[in-house]
Amino acid sequence: MLTLGIDSGSTTTKGVVLSGEGTITVARIQSTSARPRKTLEALYQELSSPEVVYTVATGYGRHLLDSADKQVTEITCHALGCRYLAPDIGSVIDIGGQDSKAILLDASGNVSDFLMNDKCAAGTGRFLDIMMGILDADIEALDDFVTGAAPATISSMCTVFAESEIIGLLAEEVPPRNIALGVIHSIAKRTAGFASRLPLGSPVFFSGGLSQSEVFRHTLEAYLGLPVITHPMGQLAGAIGAAVIGQQMMK
Repeated sequence: MLTLGIDSGSTTTKGVVLSGEGTITVARIQSTSARPRKTLEALYQELSSPEVVYTVATGYGRHLLDSADKQVTEITCHALGCRYLAPDIGSVIDIGGQDSKAILLDASGNVSDFLMNDKCAAGTGRFLDIMMGILDADIEALDDFVTGAAPATISSMCTVFAESEIIGLLAEEVPPRNIALGVIHSIAKRTAGFASRLPLGSPVFFSGGLSQSEVFRHTLEAYLGLPVITHPMGQLAGAIGAAVIGQQMMK
């Protein structure tokens, strides 16, 4: 019995197929692009099959997938997906393309409380992506890019003002890798301050695209003062959780 979870995010769309035994059989990540409905439907057509008996959609674009059997909020799906990847976690911090979330879990893995920052790009993956673009650097090679760097001070978290600040630092010949590390520190500090409004349980699971950066994970850990763990499939947590809900519905 296979179930399909699809997470339609602002930057990427993720899909996971889960077996009745709880094994991930297929996982996909692709750019959402300017046409999220088209991306969703294409991913659904790729991953759906006669063996897939239930489909759950989550994320910003979840209502765009007419073929889904159920639509669930990303908070619930991220909690379940992160618990699937790391059963002993007490809380979750997710940094997505255009929002960030802090989620508390109870002993059963259910959401007991959460905070969501979706009003400003500051502190999100999109913010870092824009700043790396100004530095003419590839965000996919972030850890290598900042190796040996000393963090420059980035005082503004507004995307427009931060862009002007970075251009000014470049004019002062501050090394781009120092600026990039400074941006990482500013995002991690803002995220830790935001998430610490909840009594975070330990360890904290870090999900989202930025969770694949070891530098970012260690920096966030330092600002939180708590152990932060992740998983190679951390970016897929929402889709995994959606597929888990599909299994629960079928049972």
